[in-house]
Amino acid sequence: MPDHASPASPPPLSLRHYGASRGSHAHGHFQVLVGLEGVLELEVEGRGLRLGTGEGHVVAPGDRHDFESRGGSRCLVLDTPLALWTPFAGQGPHAPRLLPLARYLAECLASPAPSPLALHHAPALLLEAWGPARPRPRGRAIAWAALAAWAQARWHQPLGIADLAAFACLSPSQFAQRCREEQGMSPMHWLRAQRLLQARQLRSSGLSVAEVARRTGYRSPSALTAALRRDGAASD
Repeated sequence: MPDHASPASPPPLSLRHYGASRGSHAHGHFQVLVGLEGVLELEVEGRGLRLGTGEGHVVAPGDRHDFESRGGSRCLVLDTPLALWTPFAGQGPHAPRLLPLARYLAECLASPAPSPLALHHAPALLLEAWGPARPRPRGRAIAWAALAAWAQARWHQPLGIADLAAFACLSPSQFAQRCREEQGMSPMHWLRAQRLLQARQLRSSGLSVAEVARRTGYRSPSALTAALRRDGAASD
């Protein structure tokens, strides 16, 4: 979640400054944020929150998030694909020891000669300092295969979280949380992944791009080609 265009391979751990210029994006990995100074205002998949000093948040892969800091803020940011962060998606830290660790890592990053040992172990230390995941009551099981088949028969309809939640007999917020916990991504990211999966399967069966685009609800063959190219680049 940088203030400018991201490089192709951002460093796993970084110090980032945010200002009044509003940004918005999503990415294919977990992003762990810890506030060091000021207040960062976030809106993650429509849910607003404020990140102050010592507060943190885990943005799940695929979650669209808007961000700005009217008074300016500084955060420690970890970009990681590690699935061990899945139980913490959408959550803040549960232990007070996070802020001292974040400040120490920030000093390491700002130092002319940062400690390679500290930075190497930083992801594991942050995960441990985040605290145990809160236990969540389990509801009815979600039949993910059946849900995927149901969605694949309706690509020409404007499917949203409420539609998926209704199929699973859950509220939209309950479904969104279960999707992050069980699939490691937001509901809309999961839905896009299912659509692309079916498109790839149809293409591998020999169908033309135009026919695959028609069957999977893309507005044009070029739109499908662009989506497949983006997905392939994100997987590299």
